[in-house]
Amino acid sequence: MFKLQDAVKKETRNIAIGTGIGVLIMFAVFFLLHMVLPKNLPFGYYVPFDYKVILAGIVGFFVAVGNFFWMAVTVQKVTSIEDEKRARETMGVSLRYRTLMQLLWVILAIVVPVFNLVAGIVPLFIPSITIKLRGIMSAGKGG
Repeated sequence: MFKLQDAVKKETRNIAIGTGIGVLIMFAVFFLLHMVLPKNLPFGYYVPFDYKVILAGIVGFFVAVGNFFWMAVTVQKVTSIEDEKRARETMGVSLRYRTLMQLLWVILAIVVPVFNLVAGIVPLFIPSITIKLRGIMSAGKGG
């Protein structure tokens, strides 16, 4: 029976919190730019703040956190595999499918008109930023 390690739960929770905060900041930036920038920008572009932004941000959040969780579970499984070649193959397959999942989401964010492209893609970068910020903050504490 597969048992999820506490470290996987803890790190996924941390990534979910960090990504959630990042998505809320993204919403605030969208709202601020929507209110501040004129509606008649060059090339007919404007910064929207509507249900498309919110919906794309929420789905992007789940894709980003789901990707991290899938990676963490794979790492947990790989640590129990003694054959190094098989362990590498398992990680490679996981990476391939996780990348495919993100690519599929990006394509959906582009093609499906109920999503805002930018608001859908930005959350995919937030877990990496969260990890880097946590590393910087823990280095500053000496730990």
